[in-house]
Amino acid sequence: MQPWRKHILFYSIIAMMVSLFLSRVALSASIIVFILICFFHTGIKSHIRIFFSSPLLWSMSLLFLLPLLSGLWSEDKKEWLNILRIKLPLLLMPLAFAAPFSFSKKQWHGLAFIFIILITAGTTWTMFQYAGNMTAVHEGYLRAKSMITPLENDHVRFSWLVSIAVLAAGWLCWDNRDKKNTGWLWLIILWLIVFLHILAARTGLLSFYIILFATMLWVIFKKAKPVYGLGLLVVLIALPVVAYYALPTFQNKVKYFKYDFGFFKDAHYLPGGNDATRIISLKGGWHLMNDHAVTGVGFGDISREVTAWYDTNYPQMQQADKILPGNEWLIYGAGCGITGLLIFTFVMLVPFFIRVKNNPLATRWPWWLLNCLVAVGFLFDIGLEVQFGVFIYSFIVLLCWKWFRSETLKA
Repeated sequence: MQPWRKHILFYSIIAMMVSLFLSRVALSASIIVFILICFFHTGIKSHIRIFFSSPLLWSMSLLFLLPLLSGLWSEDKKEWLNILRIKLPLLLMPLAFAAPFSFSKKQWHGLAFIFIILITAGTTWTMFQYAGNMTAVHEGYLRAKSMITPLENDHVRFSWLVSIAVLAAGWLCWDNRDKKNTGWLWLIILWLIVFLHILAARTGLLSFYIILFATMLWVIFKKAKPVYGLGLLVVLIALPVVAYYALPTFQNKVKYFKYDFGFFKDAHYLPGGNDATRIISLKGGWHLMNDHAVTGVGFGDISREVTAWYDTNYPQMQQADKILPGNEWLIYGAGCGITGLLIFTFVMLVPFFIRVKNNPLATRWPWWLLNCLVAVGFLFDIGLEVQFGVFIYSFIVLLCWKWFRSETLKA
């Protein structure tokens, strides 16, 4: 591989990470550069062969091909084309990552460090915004609002990225356990954990507690140090209690959830309600999938059809609350019927059955845990229906796949 091409790929990856926090235009430009350079070589046949021989790559592309196919029965072609535009990276990014490139271990660690630093900088920026208007932010948490975050105030996906940064920093501490310069990483992990509880976004918190729980089990059963595992169990139980009494945002989030739960558990409509509206949207998605079980309604018509369902079953619902079904399984089920639901499930399961690392079982846990967090995130969020979500999913998963796979091939 030519050194100049390798350097451009390395720095275009950095550019994508930085652009995610700065500009959609810059993000699109850096993605285009990365994809073009990935295909700028003479071994195209080998490149394509790698794509079709790698289940992770071709299965991820199905998440684009299903909406593409649904255009045959989608009536709203304009909306369908817009959805294809958003989901296009689900085809192009797997094709690009099939390219024959790799980096040294030092470079892979460097990319992980840069990711962690960027996320930490984003949390610091958020805290400055919070500190300037704390009273209003605290009151907002009682009305299903959140503090301002990067990614154009997309606190759901930013909180998920923070949890991934915790996972990445923990992995780097483990992978560099024989070195003495990991103390600052532990401090970053501690800060990111505190920040997740201040932000109190449930996607990020749930992801973090899954990481903590999995780490606890690994320490107990794989490291033969149950005392440490019990210590993590105490942390697992104590952290939310301490956060409730120490952090106003976390406390107000819990209070609003308790208020909203009365509507949520019975799927009653609450204007502006977060969970109650989400549960109603799941009902709408379920009905769409069951009423059109063979082909679905087509991705171009999901929004129109679910809005019609709201109008029939919840005529008092405000327009702003008529959201898409809040679960990616139901989105693909509504768009392509039972087949879409099954294929989406297949794509989520594939990463758990591929070999990405040639090390002992204990060191493969970050890959499995990453994909567990991806699947759990899609249970409660529709990240594949927005530009940031599509990029974050494809970029993070494929970058980690390339990293771990390169180490396997070298072993």
